[in-house]
Formats: sequence, structure tokens, C-alpha cells
Amino acid sequence: MSTTPRWLNADERRAWLAYVDFSTLLGDYLNRQLRRDAGMTHADYSLLAHLSSAPDGALGMSELAQRLKITRSRLTHAVNRLREIGLVDRREDPADGRGQLAVLTDEGIALLERAAPGHVEAVRRAVFDALTPEQVRQFAEIGEAISEALHRAESAETDPAVLPWRRR
Repeated sequence: MSTTPRWLNADERRAWLAYVDFSTLLGDYLNRQLRRDAGMTHADYSLLAHLSSAPDGALGMSELAQRLKITRSRLTHAVNRLREIGLVDRREDPADGRGQLAVLTDEGIALLERAAPGHVEAVRRAVFDALTPEQVRQFAEIGEAISEALHRAESAETDPAVLPWRRR
């Protein structure tokens, strides 16, 4: 059974292409800023930031993978790499004997505290300084609406293992 595609109209195409362009540019910009100023990638910064916002700086590996929207295998590689340089540690999860926790170390906290001011300034310069207060409100509402739609679509999946952060 063939259905006609619901092609994007001119305004939708313009919005989509603008999103693709700015998301690519923004990711590259933030990665370069963090590499230059803190010697880390944006992905590593995000991992450390998620741990820093958790109680005791620790999260279960599965939960952390879900928050970061990455595979558990990719998270394991990242945590092991960050562990080798002393930024995170791993320990058994007392609530789940089979699970492991990723734990932010004192060195990880210190690096995050040094990196955060420059990173926030880069985000402000690249995103919020370019927007009016009304656009910031709209940007938040748009992001929330899209996230909610994606969560609904995710919940409708018949096989949750198709989600990258649920794969091993």
C-alpha cells in the first residue's frame, strides 16, 4: 500500500534546514570551545554535567545512557576513558547487585567547575545573545513540544530495544 508523502511546505523546509544548519554549527562550535578551553569534548562535558547534577555525583549506567541518549556500549567506552584520566569512577550499585554506577571524582568536579564558565559563555554567545526574550521563551516551548512528541513516538515503539540508549 503506497501513501503519498507529506512533503514539507516552504516554511517547514526553511525551518528544517535552519535547524539542521544551526545544530551542526552549534555542535561544532561547542566542541571546539571545550577542546580549546578545557581539553574535553562536548560529549564528555555532558556526561560529567549529568553526573554532577545527580545525588552524590553518581548514576546507574543504564540511566546515564538514557539521559545522554547513547548506547550503553558507547557509554561504557566513554566512562572507561574518563576513568583512565581520573574524572569518573565506577562502583557496584548497592541497589542493584548486577548494576554499576558511574561516579564523578573530585578531579572530574574540579574540571567541570573550571570548564563551566567558558562553556556557559559560549552557549550564551552562540544562542541566547542572538535571541530576544520572547524568542527564548518560544525556543523553549518549541524544544519542549518536539521532545514531548518524540517521547510519545518512543513510547509507541513496539520494540524498545530499537532505541539507541537501550542497546548494548
